[in-house]
Amino acid sequence: MAAAVATGLEVFLEERAPAYRGLRLGLIAHAASVTRSLTSAVRAIAECPGLSLCCLFGPEHGLTGAAQDMVAVEGGGSAPAPEIPVFSLYGSTLESLSPRPEMLEGIDLLIADLQDVGSRYYTFAVTVALALEAIARRGGTLVVLDRPNPLGGLAVEGPGLAPEMRSFVGHFLVPVRHGMTIGELLRSHARAEGLEASLEVVPMRGWDRSMDFEVTGLPWVPPSPNMPTVDTAYVYPGACLVEGTNLSEGRGTTRPFEWIGAPFLDPDKLAATLTDEGLPGVIFRPLTFTPGFHKWARELCGGVALHVTDRRAFQPVRTGVAVLAASKRLAPSSFAWRREPYEFVSDQPAIDLLTAGWSVREAIDSQRGLAEITRVCPTVGAAWRAGRSPLLLY
Repeated sequence: MAAAVATGLEVFLEERAPAYRGLRLGLIAHAASVTRSLTSAVRAIAECPGLSLCCLFGPEHGLTGAAQDMVAVEGGGSAPAPEIPVFSLYGSTLESLSPRPEMLEGIDLLIADLQDVGSRYYTFAVTVALALEAIARRGGTLVVLDRPNPLGGLAVEGPGLAPEMRSFVGHFLVPVRHGMTIGELLRSHARAEGLEASLEVVPMRGWDRSMDFEVTGLPWVPPSPNMPTVDTAYVYPGACLVEGTNLSEGRGTTRPFEWIGAPFLDPDKLAATLTDEGLPGVIFRPLTFTPGFHKWARELCGGVALHVTDRRAFQPVRTGVAVLAASKRLAPSSFAWRREPYEFVSDQPAIDLLTAGWSVREAIDSQRGLAEITRVCPTVGAAWRAGRSPLLLY
């Protein structure tokens, strides 16, 4: 039976809203900002007695989630209530990622309700962090309405982030799969940056760190165009690494991040090579696919489908690294690292931003074995977990 988990949005509406009556509220939201009954947070807050919603902010992909990855959302737009202005927090420049002072004029309280997916690269929590920094400079407060980490809150995997490697896909000093909710991530960031007085988190009710998303009883709404299912979220911490290469990560297909390939790869050889690695909790099925858009659009690609058979055993980051290493080994003259600007950074390869350094790229280029690559890219240890513990809400 599904558990009765109440999101931070529902707790806010049921218990906290009276404390904010008469205040002018700003809201950072997206397509997955909904109640259990699929009412949007915009509508639910706007219609809550005594609350005044004066403006809206959209993260990457926009308020409605229509824009594809790394597509600037310029200008405002119309909210469900036309009189409410909408501001974009994902434009064409690095400066566009933070709210400008004039956007925050007239706001007494800024609220953020965004569904995260449990991976350091995913940009929504970073958008909230930048908004927290902006509103703290004005002496204001940001309230985060917490939501489940769809990967649960127990498993941690991947390297930590060195401060010098910070970017829009690496703002928090956490491992790739961090095992935290968006509220816990922001608590961690606020403590590190001395912003605790400017942050409030409304916790969920009934969530447990061991929960699969399906048992929460909450509906899954894609938080971005290429995150259609919870299964996608499980492979994303490793499959996102494909963005740093010329391989297709399955954008433009019905299974983004679960299908990976390129025209120069032999699907049977790739599947066999990956199967020989003995990676736990996953089966690699050879396949061919033709992306409708994005990399290799309308070209037949050979590759693999990732079928996660045991979520508890599956190691997405190690699996993603294995896919890159096998692809390089099988097609050394065709496989290539992305050199185009990536998430507002042009002076470092995308893969280095994602793996927080050059060691993984160098090890793959040297065609080292997976065990050796894993040694140069270790998962954070017990010290990081101990430091995280006081910040956990569940």
